[in-house]
Amino acid sequence: MRYKFFASSYSTWQAMFEAIEGAKESIYLEMYIFNDDMRRFDFLNLLKEKAKRGLRVRIVLDSFGSSELSKNAVTELKNSGAEVYFFSRFLHRIHRKILVVDEELAFIGGVNFHQVARRWDDLAVRVRGKLVLSIISSFARVYAECGGKDPRVLAQNKKFFLPKTRTWLIENFPISKSFVLKKIYKKNISKAEESIIFITPYFMPKHWLIGALHQAVLRGVRVEVLVPKKSNHFLPDRIAYFFMFKLSKLGVNFFLLPRMNHAKAMIIDRSEAILGSHNLDFLSFELNSEVGIFFKNKKAVEELKEIMEGWKKGAVLFDHGAFKPTFFDYIFFPVIRLFFRII
Repeated sequence: MRYKFFASSYSTWQAMFEAIEGAKESIYLEMYIFNDDMRRFDFLNLLKEKAKRGLRVRIVLDSFGSSELSKNAVTELKNSGAEVYFFSRFLHRIHRKILVVDEELAFIGGVNFHQVARRWDDLAVRVRGKLVLSIISSFARVYAECGGKDPRVLAQNKKFFLPKTRTWLIENFPISKSFVLKKIYKKNISKAEESIIFITPYFMPKHWLIGALHQAVLRGVRVEVLVPKKSNHFLPDRIAYFFMFKLSKLGVNFFLLPRMNHAKAMIIDRSEAILGSHNLDFLSFELNSEVGIFFKNKKAVEELKEIMEGWKKGAVLFDHGAFKPTFFDYIFFPVIRLFFRII
């Protein structure tokens, strides 16, 4: 796998911006949040300029996540020659973040385009090689679903089968009843022998994930979950803390990160890892379309672990004995659990 990791929104934006600046033929962008408030990295105007120069600029955005993108911005993009489509389905979102440049290099991870994330820690990976073909095929699937018309892109809307390798693409499409993430997480958590490390900005696990983590702890596996002490959403934080309160009693170790961290990854036994757009919550596993990569490349896994260990150095271990649930927690938590069971 030819790759490079990026550990913040800023560094990812910088690499993406440079890649788009250097584009010669095409730019495919799929994004959950794309706002026209970017300052240092004005993706909106850069994409318009590239489209005006005749490059094939194809953009797919989530209608909910990118709802703050102004109508004028969308009109300007279209008038420049870019194709812009919005995904809108009841309860389902396109939570994926993909950039493909000249069909040669691609970015995947958790990084969105909005100014509020400028100081966030996050994770993304830039890849080259055959994996890019799978990423293009995945983009083409969503592009076609949204009404895309470019024959070149539509022609790649087919499952691209690579020979068995140590790296492959993970696609989760609940709208098509494809729940790949759940299968992969259950399988890999169940076979862990020594350690499991997660990083997620929001922790709202369903019952099957709680059970899988508990079983891992009972097998003697050390389970660690890295979460921000305070995320960008108050309600998910309250839910996460109550889940941490419950699971830490079962032996799961939670580390509270001092900064907002939007990264999403899992490492199993220091030998294989998953990095993508998904959170450890019911939305990512049950409702949202997500994308990521699974890899066993020893060097890549070790690099990812070093990034996560670096973040962990500034973290504080969650102490369930010191946490005092509020009346609100005890009232609201059963409602959340019932909702999880319904969906």
